[in-house]
Amino acid sequence: MWLLTTLIIGLLVGAVAKFLMPGRDPGGIVLTSLLGVAGALLASYLGQTLGWYYYGEPVGFLAAVLGAMLILFIYRMFNRRA
Repeated sequence: MWLLTTLIIGLLVGAVAKFLMPGRDPGGIVLTSLLGVAGALLASYLGQTLGWYYYGEPVGFLAAVLGAMLILFIYRMFNRRA
């Protein structure tokens, strides 16, 4: 159940990360949403494994947004067009 919840939240997180980091992304909204899901999964796993927060806490959404923004930033760094 937590995986499905994380995937759904990840889609929302992708939209929030795109809003907070405007700019052109070659992949568009689909790739940004997938990066949001990846950020949500990464932040969820790390935060809960390290004991920073537990499943269902609101701070998890913030961590997921930060994780998605980090992944989006890294994606933009490696996918620059000359």
